[in-house]
Amino acid sequence: MTRVAAIDCGTNSIRLLVADVPGHGAHTDVLRRMEVVRLGEGVDATGRLAPQAIERTRKVLAEYAAAARELGATGVRMVATSASRDAANRADFEDMVLATLGRLPDVVTGREEAELSFLGATASLDGAAAAHGAPPPRPPYLVVDIGGGSTEFVLGDAAGVRAARSVDVGCVRLTERHLHGDPPTAAEVEGAERDVRAALDAVRVEVPVAEAESLVGLAGSVTTVAAIALGLPAYDPEAIHGSRIPVDAVREVAVELLSASRTRRAAMAVMHPGRVDVIGAGALVLRVLMDEFELPEVVVSEHDILDGIALRLARG
Repeated sequence: MTRVAAIDCGTNSIRLLVADVPGHGAHTDVLRRMEVVRLGEGVDATGRLAPQAIERTRKVLAEYAAAARELGATGVRMVATSASRDAANRADFEDMVLATLGRLPDVVTGREEAELSFLGATASLDGAAAAHGAPPPRPPYLVVDIGGGSTEFVLGDAAGVRAARSVDVGCVRLTERHLHGDPPTAAEVEGAERDVRAALDAVRVEVPVAEAESLVGLAGSVTTVAAIALGLPAYDPEAIHGSRIPVDAVREVAVELLSASRTRRAAMAVMHPGRVDVIGAGALVLRVLMDEFELPEVVVSEHDILDGIALRLARG
């Protein structure tokens, strides 16, 4: 058993997983944390990470580094994704991480980001299905990770990844580009949808999505949509993990979120405060991709790139 610490720094949030990982089989969580720091605030417009966003990230990262030390993690890996990958002042961010964590972040390519997401999501699919009394989802899986700055699409099965593509449509990026109203106007929603459809055209070129037997959806936008569709009185990871949400329910939730005011979204019992402003765009991405690729349901995973980082760190 190896205890490791994985840190995922995305466009919207930074997350920590300290886990005990055996040589084979499921890992055991020791600690999971998530904080919304909005590292990618404004980066789509300016091409640079804002100093205040780097400072917000530094404060949380210092807490994560201390927790990893206190819990005795023998290895630590921090992966940084879309926002830092795109930024002209990426060196400022990397210098901060080195000073705070004692090592540089791995600013991964879109391909590696997709592979880590696939590993993390699929390792627990059979167990999650059994917990719901359902048969396991059928491979090949189309794993979709809707992040803040980008969305990863990866097709694969037990043998590994067949194809992957990362596209720059994420919930933060689309919100900042298009969804300015409270609630957004029909024209704003249409503009965001055009961006998503154009990105999906690029995905089709590299990923044979028609081969997928199961859609597996990851990250906060998907899990929040699932929680609303399931009618949960509070956010419940165990109820969400492995749940199957039909496309009609996804459509209904997307309409509800995109037509709701910020106040109404914030009042939803399952809504994390850091997702209030961007959840409409995340739901839109999920709805459009399910319609475009004619996918009847999404299998929802609470495990994602963070779990993939931990598994890869412990097992190589």
